[in-house]
Amino acid sequence: MNDKQAQLVLADGRIFHGQAYGAIGHCVGEVCFNTSMTGYQEILTDPSYTDQIMTFTYPHIGNVGVNDVDAESDGVSVRGVIVRAPSRITSNYRAEGDFEAWLQQQGVVGIADIDTRALVRHLRDNGAQTGVIVSDGMSESDALTMARGWEVLEGRDLVGQVSRDQNGDWDIGTYDLDTVAFETPEQHKHVVAFDFGCKRNIFRKLVDRGLKVTIVPAQASAAEVLALKPDGIFLSNGPGDPAAVGYAVETIRELIKGDTPVFGICMGHQLLSQALGLSTFKLKFGHRGGNHPVKDETTGKIEITSQNHGFAVRDDNVPEHVEITHRSLFDGTVEGLRVKGRPVFSVQYHPEASPGPHDADYLFDRFADLLK
Repeated sequence: MNDKQAQLVLADGRIFHGQAYGAIGHCVGEVCFNTSMTGYQEILTDPSYTDQIMTFTYPHIGNVGVNDVDAESDGVSVRGVIVRAPSRITSNYRAEGDFEAWLQQQGVVGIADIDTRALVRHLRDNGAQTGVIVSDGMSESDALTMARGWEVLEGRDLVGQVSRDQNGDWDIGTYDLDTVAFETPEQHKHVVAFDFGCKRNIFRKLVDRGLKVTIVPAQASAAEVLALKPDGIFLSNGPGDPAAVGYAVETIRELIKGDTPVFGICMGHQLLSQALGLSTFKLKFGHRGGNHPVKDETTGKIEITSQNHGFAVRDDNVPEHVEITHRSLFDGTVEGLRVKGRPVFSVQYHPEASPGPHDADYLFDRFADLLK
């Protein structure tokens, strides 16, 4: 690891000193934390983390290296990385490279050897805030000015920044470790999936159910989607403030007037909620991790889920035709809903995992069954 000194400067004036990790330079973004014990590569390549600086609460990061298969997008989405004790060695038969070298290739600035427990407690007590990682000699006072002057995520449309600009197809299923290859099931039904910043593993889970996937940009109109003659419509995850993506809300409002099944995840859940008349708000420090318990209010069962969101849906004005189906057992926030008597439902968490548990994998089966 580089022996060059680095600093993390938070907008409220708190400063953490450590060692430079990854690329040398400086970066600014919203500092957040993820409590997952595995899957650091999947987390860093998830477009939902756009414009954020990721703190890993698990101390040892980098142990299994990196590989092309586990990437959830074409590049790293975060602005910076914070770790406690990066691994000095790479030990995994699937590894194709070293984690820090990969960060350097991607131009991602990081800091290591800081007390991540103290940082997480600070964020939990004071809420998410902007921070700057510095390893290129920028003064702490200049870093503080940068942190305080950066435009926060609330009110910003990042979906338009990360979404694709033209239609595309996806026909690859999940990766089989036994055959060391991606599955390619026969496809029977057609799903049109909105790309609000989607993870690849969601597309793979849809293909696993025999669904042909056509991916469309976030700005696609209802008429353009219906012209593709979908058997089902999928609303993906994505970054930023859902309240700033009004164009997608209007499109979804039009699409749910028909009988085509609709399934939303994370940002898709928030946008669908707005289309149904609900509103969203920013959480104090967000839900990010692979161990979040969620209760299915319709069955009473508890699922351990993978989560990544900084905004949530309000439940103070739920329309009569909408049912809240899932709630977080951490803070009671809305984790899922459905439209009564209609094939329209969504969840706030990530049933595709990657990383995380597979308790909620059944939701993809539910969607596929609606298409049949």
